[in-house]
Amino acid sequence: MIEIKTAGEIAAMRESGKVVAAVQAAVRQEAAVGVSLKRLDEVARTVIAEAGAGASFLGYHPSFGAMPYPGVICTSVNGVMLHGLPTPYRLRDGDLISVDCGAYVDGWHADGTVSFTVGQPRAEDLKLIRVAEETLAAGIEAARPDGRMGDIGHAMSTVGRGAGYGMQNDFGGHGIGRAMHESPFVPNEARPGRGIRLRPGLVIAIEPSLMAGGHDRYYMDSDGWSVCSGDGSRSVHVEHTVAITEDGPVILTLP
Repeated sequence: MIEIKTAGEIAAMRESGKVVAAVQAAVRQEAAVGVSLKRLDEVARTVIAEAGAGASFLGYHPSFGAMPYPGVICTSVNGVMLHGLPTPYRLRDGDLISVDCGAYVDGWHADGTVSFTVGQPRAEDLKLIRVAEETLAAGIEAARPDGRMGDIGHAMSTVGRGAGYGMQNDFGGHGIGRAMHESPFVPNEARPGRGIRLRPGLVIAIEPSLMAGGHDRYYMDSDGWSVCSGDGSRSVHVEHTVAITEDGPVILTLP
């Protein structure tokens, strides 16, 4: 069932979005050559706890996960596209990392992902991040009342594929509210004018992921969580929680 939120409920979700943004800022500041992914998770835990919030990811166990998720953030490095575990791996010069975080306040969830490089960046990685952010921005711009869900996926794939990058459509966006994952599914690629009608009060997480190699293939790593590009190429993931209002899309996971 698709839930439509009231203005008050959207305002409550904005508080959760502020926590997500604070986690991303703190993790980005901590991330440096030699810092472990586990340390980044510890930083995120502290920010969430000090905000009086809860961690949406911790203990989450979907059907594809090998075990309940052990961290509060996903830390996906280089060829890992999604759901990378916060392991003892220490960041190296030039690494590309995506940090996905979910948090809830008073039972309302928000979800967001930021991507950045560590140390001396590669020009091709900066371009990949820029195009991913442009892809996300196109999807958000298409999230307007009386549009269709397919408009969002079409807008994103036009930008991402137009730049020559690979995209997958199995792990996409989702409704969000009292639960971290709600209906409807938000595709990364779709035909315009198709799918459910977008209504004011619908709150969704929009989250495209791109693979630099230009292929759509991916595989699940042996750790049972990490989703990796099929050709080993660099991958990137970006995300915002967005409320559709009478006046257009409103991002809830900005600082």
